[in-house]
Amino acid sequence: MAPILYDYCKMPMDDIWKEDGDKHCKLVVGILGLLVIVILGVLLIFFIIKANSEACQDGLRAVMECRNVTYLLQEELTEAQRGFRDAEAQAVTCNQTVMALMASLDAEKAQGRKKVEELEGEITTLNHKLQDASAEVERLRRENHVLNVRIADTDSASSQNSSCAAEPLLLILLLGLGALLL
Repeated sequence: MAPILYDYCKMPMDDIWKEDGDKHCKLVVGILGLLVIVILGVLLIFFIIKANSEACQDGLRAVMECRNVTYLLQEELTEAQRGFRDAEAQAVTCNQTVMALMASLDAEKAQGRKKVEELEGEITTLNHKLQDASAEVERLRRENHVLNVRIADTDSASSQNSSCAAEPLLLILLLGLGALLL
């Protein structure tokens, strides 16, 4: 079966082109050009109709809204990241301060323990001195009592004078011991 679009030509091709070549060529190019222009025009009209349709406009509005929301979210994210970095830097500073304060506190505790030990030693020493002084006061009272009894036996009148004389001595002795303890 022979192709539909063309027939066998009994003339050589050169002769055909020479006779009607220019006319055919211009006609074919013209038809093809017109056909391309019509197809492009139809496609352009179709595209314009689709582009201006309600759904397309809604889509464009949705895209713009998404871009706006995306921009706002990006700004919020950037601000949150900035805040996070600031908080992180502040946390590092706080941690360093806490570490320094803990070291200072440990040093203060050690110094406080040392001071407490020194004070406990002083208190122990002062307690021994107080016990010694109390024992001395008690001994002196007993001696004073013994002397008062002896003097009372010898002379009742002179015992009152010596008793009065012994009491200031005892008072001076107690004040002196109290001053030593302080």
